Amino acid sequence: MPATVTNNAALSGTPGKSRVANEELAQVLDRHTAPGSLCRQEGEKIRCVACGHRCLIGEGRRGICKVRFNEGGQLKVPFGYVAGLASDPIEKKPFFHVHPGSDALTFGMLGCDYHCPYCQNWLTSQALRDKASIAPTKVLSADELVSAARRSGARLVVSSYNEPLITAEWAVSVFQKAKPAGFLCAFVSNGNATPEALDFLRPWLAAYKVDLKGFDDKKYRSLGGTLEHVTDTIRMVHERGLWLEVVTLLVPGFNDSETELRAIAKFLASVSRDIPWHVTAFHQDYQMTDPRNTTVSDLIRAAEIGVEEGLQYVYAGNLPGRVGEWENTRCPKCRETLIERYGFMVRSYQLTAGGQCPKCAHPIPGVWPRPDEVNLTDGPAGRWARMSRWVSLS
Repeated sequence: MPATVTNNAALSGTPGKSRVANEELAQVLDRHTAPGSLCRQEGEKIRCVACGHRCLIGEGRRGICKVRFNEGGQLKVPFGYVAGLASDPIEKKPFFHVHPGSDALTFGMLGCDYHCPYCQNWLTSQALRDKASIAPTKVLSADELVSAARRSGARLVVSSYNEPLITAEWAVSVFQKAKPAGFLCAFVSNGNATPEALDFLRPWLAAYKVDLKGFDDKKYRSLGGTLEHVTDTIRMVHERGLWLEVVTLLVPGFNDSETELRAIAKFLASVSRDIPWHVTAFHQDYQMTDPRNTTVSDLIRAAEIGVEEGLQYVYAGNLPGRVGEWENTRCPKCRETLIERYGFMVRSYQLTAGGQCPKCAHPIPGVWPRPDEVNLTDGPAGRWARMSRWVSLS
């Protein structure tokens, strides 16, 4: 078993004393590690470059994420297990311009470099910070994951649930098997990336989702990050030619002022007006139970702001059937409805094989399938078919 390690963010503690809330879980996870690639030696310490924190980690200490640590002068990183594994609709990620109607074999591990009090995946992301978080793990290989994706009928393999940047080496080992097997690979991330991490991931990814949590640096710091790192990531992902979609969870009283929403939309439009922006509904969860839940009118107001600031593709999510046209993809030139959705269901798909509007031939950016590959669903049976499903590994 690796030596006990401590949190790099609390260097005043006694060396060798664990700074994680769940010591027993940490010891189990520390057995499932491998040497990291996203790091470099700096004197007697190791600089981790997996995320924007760029922790300088001394012997026997952990990074801010609590799952990457220095043992014997070597950075050890999570490897060879999952804490979440399901076949999800691609629309749940959410990606609306990547193979609509497809399923995504989605896997995640434990840990995060943020500590958002409203995290909707806190059982996995906060497992080493919160004793109330209990998420069982399963040891498996990359080949087993790809076999599971094939059996489930998935079109994509996606790293999500916890923050995938801090487990990027494991994700790439999976993608190195999945991509040659014909799967598209994608990342669902908080966007606290580095150029080194994105260059490491780029050969394997088709798409990258960034969670832009607001446009106020002080509030970002209260979550454990900085606004600049995320806006830089959005620019870098776009520059690297990966398909990019951005999500903002609309939390009343936290990030939903008109000033902040306009700032988000203006920034995204300055990078590219073609970036899809999803505004999604908050519900009271984890440690944030004071704000009211997001309403339909909140979502529609935010979506209208996005269009007013020049974005071509704005979507309102998490309240299926209640936001009208804001679930659908429409041609920005002639306003023809090209993809009609209800929640995770794709009811109709009108794009040409070349990804164009059939009415005016305007090209619609995205990663599109052939029209005959799109799985159309509707009604109660369709809703059932588009639910997340646990995946068997046998």
